[in-house]
Amino acid sequence: MRTLTDLWRDEEGANTAEYAIVTMGAVAIAGALVAVMRSGGVQELLNGIVERALQVP
Repeated sequence: MRTLTDLWRDEEGANTAEYAIVTMGAVAIAGALVAVMRSGGVQELLNGIVERALQVP
């Protein structure tokens, strides 16, 4: 029979929890990037960069 101490030290499922935390962090960062990319100033800046890159000299 397992004791409470054995259950406390058991790390079964720890990797799954770590993956879940990392995934939630990645989703939060992606959400922040989407919010920034949708702002007008950033869109104008990116459009200007793309237009300059596509201009033929």
